[in-house]
Formats: sequence, C-alpha cells, structure tokens
Amino acid sequence: MKENITQQLQYIGEDPSREGLVDTPKRIIKSWDELYCGYNQEPKDVMTTFSADGYDQIILLKDIELYSMCEHHMLPFFGKAHVAYIPHPEKKIVGISKLARLVDIYARRLQIQERIGEQVTSALMKYLEPQGAACIIEATHMCMRMRGVAKQQSTMCTSSLKGAFFTSAGARIELMGLIKG
Repeated sequence: MKENITQQLQYIGEDPSREGLVDTPKRIIKSWDELYCGYNQEPKDVMTTFSADGYDQIILLKDIELYSMCEHHMLPFFGKAHVAYIPHPEKKIVGISKLARLVDIYARRLQIQERIGEQVTSALMKYLEPQGAACIIEATHMCMRMRGVAKQQSTMCTSSLKGAFFTSAGARIELMGLIKG
C-alpha cells in the first residue's frame, strides 16, 4: 500500500523522498483506518435496546455531525444528520448515543449521501421495528466546492422516510417542525 501511495505522489508531480513527504504514505494508511472504520462495524453491535414502556411518540436526535468520503471522487463531504423514529409501544427504544453511532457506521465508508440515510432508516426498521424511521441529511460536498462546478455555497439535503413518516403527512410535518425548532 505504501508503494501505491508513493506512486500517487509521483503521479501528481511530487518527490516522495522530500522531507515533508517521507512519512506521508504511513500517515495516509493510518488516517484511512479512522476514515473508513465503518467497514469494520455492524449496526447490530451498537443497537442496545430497552423496553419502550408504552412510549409511541417521535424520538429525534438532531444535528448529528457527519463526515464521509464521496465514493465518486474520494473527497470529503460533511454536515449534519437528523435521525428520528416512532417506537412501537410494545417494542424497543435505543439509547440516543446509538443513533449517532449508527450514522457513523455508515458515514465512515466510501458513500453517497442518499445511501447513508437509507442505511440508517433500514437499520432502525430492522432492529427496533418502529412505526416509522427518518434520516434527513444536510451536507456540503467538497467535490462541488473544490472541482467541477465549484459552487461554494451549495448544500445537499436528502431524506429517507419509512413507515409512518412516509405514509402520514402529520408525522412528517411534526418531524420537520421539531428539526427546525
């Protein structure tokens, strides 16, 4: 792997033996272990659940910091995710930190923003069996800012709505009000 990175440095016109670049291949490999740690994690391992004890209203964790790498250009995108679900009163709820961990599991892979939201809501539906699940993501993509169209103020917004959030206008309206509030 170090050899491949050295060749990439040469490709862009750099001298890999230059003082500032000698350890760069090692540093890149170490950073990849952190940036792509989601490949080594499974949602079921973080979904510690508790009895809902009859609770059946929206649970929302908003403004979850999100950092990922675009699978098309391997450039970062970052922003925030809002994750919500409506528990079934006879099923389970999950600790709130687990919602943030769930986002990280999927964000810490080569990704597209739309897929992260779908993966998060699908995992919630699978492990909690709620009445509905939602993931709304607002992110800035460096591939849009640094290259191509170079639009500095663009923000991409995506949503994945399942169950009651998809079928009930009232649930969607309440969710959006909570996110804005």
